[in-house]
Amino acid sequence: MKKIRYGIAILTIAFFLSGCTTGSEGATTESKSELDTEEVVFTSVSAEEAKQIMDSETGYMILDVRTKEEYESGHIINATLLPNEEIGEDVSDILPEKEQKILVYCRSGNRSKQASEKLVKLGYTNIVEFGGIADWPYEIEKTE
Repeated sequence: MKKIRYGIAILTIAFFLSGCTTGSEGATTESKSELDTEEVVFTSVSAEEAKQIMDSETGYMILDVRTKEEYESGHIINATLLPNEEIGEDVSDILPEKEQKILVYCRSGNRSKQASEKLVKLGYTNIVEFGGIADWPYEIEKTE
């Protein structure tokens, strides 16, 4: 009888220990990316660094990944709207060049990171994420 209780106790402990290890895998989006076989790589810069790129380079695209309503309430000049939720398997109608530098922002920085990761997985190779418009100290425009 003691052997049966001992065996049940060991199985119970093993069950709980195995449950603990699987839950820690992929706790955040970043750690999931590190565990995937293909590495998701994009550059993150500050608003100031993004502005410097906009002032000194050409051929880039500014991508606003907020909702249409957020975009219309105020967006960075020359930004193109592509809501994060709409980034799926094919965005080539809005982003035809996979090598083009694409500067990505949202409201606070969360959706811009998600969108940047999605774009890299779709094969875009020059993604620069710069957080949110909440931290943008420069001029914006409203859609009337």
